[in-house]
Amino acid sequence: MGRYSRLRRIKRLDPHKDYEQIFWWLTQYEFPWDYLQGVSVAFLRDYGVPRISQLLDRTQEFERAGQKRYDDTVLIAYELVREGMHSDHGRATARHLNRIHGRYRIPNEDYLYVLATTVVGPKRWIDLYGWRALSPEETESLALVGRRMGVMMGIADLPDDYAGFEHFHDAYERKMFAYDPANRRVAAATLRVVTGMYPRLLRPLVARFSLALLDDPLLTALGLPRPSRRLRVAAHRALRLRAAVVRLLPARPEWWPHRPKPRSYPFGWTLDDLGPHWAQTRPRTPLAEETSPQEHG
Repeated sequence: MGRYSRLRRIKRLDPHKDYEQIFWWLTQYEFPWDYLQGVSVAFLRDYGVPRISQLLDRTQEFERAGQKRYDDTVLIAYELVREGMHSDHGRATARHLNRIHGRYRIPNEDYLYVLATTVVGPKRWIDLYGWRALSPEETESLALVGRRMGVMMGIADLPDDYAGFEHFHDAYERKMFAYDPANRRVAAATLRVVTGMYPRLLRPLVARFSLALLDDPLLTALGLPRPSRRLRVAAHRALRLRAAVVRLLPARPEWWPHRPKPRSYPFGWTLDDLGPHWAQTRPRTPLAEETSPQEHG
């Protein structure tokens, strides 16, 4: 398979009908590492909003079990799409996610912002640091998978396309980004998880490198220091060099999709493993679309 063969297949598809297939190729074959980096940055953006970080700080999930909390978030997203979002397994995963969130009173606009970061974050990362930019079909697949997830979670006022998600994302940040001590605590706990994936001697360098990739409004909201321009340029060039190398590699073969390798579950996982232990005691409730005569999205 040639390096651009899968892209040519994607461009022959209709993203409004085939968005799940396009998303699967995008995240498991074309850009698996870059997609996860974009999602990781999305996690940090959530903490720039005091209302969100204060809730996460109160739960102490990142302080007590940061690696598991990180792994669970990645794995729940993976399980949602693994067999298709309309499949029995996809619906069961959404019900499990709703069971976890149902314990908290979370405003709709906060749900929508967190969802928007998982649409906008990967797109912006890949366009900057991927081995090629996303095609229009891939971009819309991110938005339509995000919209479908929002329908399953019962989120209202969902955008119809990527442009709508991006507009909401940026407007919400202008309105809601502000420093709070909880922002810094949760961000620091998450950065400890990220740096903990590397040998101890490299962790300070990884932390500085990570901060060099964040924009000034986010760093200010998190209460984290701004890296020097020299470090920012070096980080950008290093990732562009990686992109140039990856561009020369052969395409990932169809028989070898990316599979998560969570540190918390070296021997595998089941859906019931994911999330806080107390989630198992909460009742499962039908998805919003399962109790309504008309689908919301």
